Amino acid sequence: MSVQKQALFWLVAAALFVAALSLFNKILLPFITGLAIAYFLDPLVDYLERRGVSRALGATIILGGFMVVVVAGLWVLMPILQAQLVGLVTGLPTVFENLRQGVSGILDSLSAHIDEQDMAEGQQALLGLTSLAMGWFFDLLGSAWQSGLAVFNLIGLLVVTPVVAWYLLRDWDHLVEKINSWLPRDHLPEIKKQFGLIDQAIAGFVRGQATVCLIMGATYALALEIVGLEHGLVVGLIAGLISFVPYVGSIVGLLLSVGLAYVQFGESTMILLVAAVFFIGQAIEGNFLTPKLVGGRVGLHAVWVIFALLAGGSLFGLVGMLLAVPVAAVIGVLSRFLLQRYLSSRIYLGRNSTPPDGSI
Repeated sequence: MSVQKQALFWLVAAALFVAALSLFNKILLPFITGLAIAYFLDPLVDYLERRGVSRALGATIILGGFMVVVVAGLWVLMPILQAQLVGLVTGLPTVFENLRQGVSGILDSLSAHIDEQDMAEGQQALLGLTSLAMGWFFDLLGSAWQSGLAVFNLIGLLVVTPVVAWYLLRDWDHLVEKINSWLPRDHLPEIKKQFGLIDQAIAGFVRGQATVCLIMGATYALALEIVGLEHGLVVGLIAGLISFVPYVGSIVGLLLSVGLAYVQFGESTMILLVAAVFFIGQAIEGNFLTPKLVGGRVGLHAVWVIFALLAGGSLFGLVGMLLAVPVAAVIGVLSRFLLQRYLSSRIYLGRNSTPPDGSI
């Protein structure tokens, strides 16, 4: 098969994948979630299998333990989180209003040094920015709530996901072997090499970043509770969970907690103490946790991850966000491969050169 026909084949395959994703978007969530759980837990099942445990029994033990931990955690934390989340949502308008009044007071104190027209324009801009922030935040909460209701109303998510995860865990090695048997024989070594790089990127980022999120969420929540910030537990957990998007979690948590601290304490010492929690947390995450758990060789730049998550969420909703990082890893690895081929070709080196791999 010529290079042009191979390229056409893979372009058609990619187009069919996108079309299927669009067509079955509303029913894919339990299957994508089960695939993600199986991908996370497969190394543990492999470990038990190497110790002589059958694949089916190992999948049952690992998946059962995972479900017990998740259910127990929700059972313990849900009443506290529900109370704090309701209090946080109902108290946010007061937080925004108090912040607006505080900034307006600062502007009033500077009015003697600022032109009256400029002051009026500044206050109008502040009011517009506050209204925009409140509208954006409550729109976000509304969409998240509607999405959450849709998710929890899907019985398949609670019933189908564990079944899908168990079957994938049991048959993971067989599925990998079967897919390998479908790959073009002439390019099998190179394709397997690229798949290995893709798996390394996904495992390094997703598994590592998920661990970072859990650690930072628990750290932020505990630190804010110790400081005495109201709703500190839920704010810390939110900041930790959205830390999956690089830097966004700490920024959102910082702004939200500082606003709450301003309303609750009203004194600079406590506000600075709350802010210090996130500055110290970001320093620990950036200098210790991320280098150790994620590493610098996964090939996924923070900007690329942010774009992928936003694009996936915009196009395909929650399913798109779940697939965003794996697809970004695939595109990143293939882009580097194509760039490497280009840099070793006559197109880049010149007509009279001899490419090292014999390419055109």
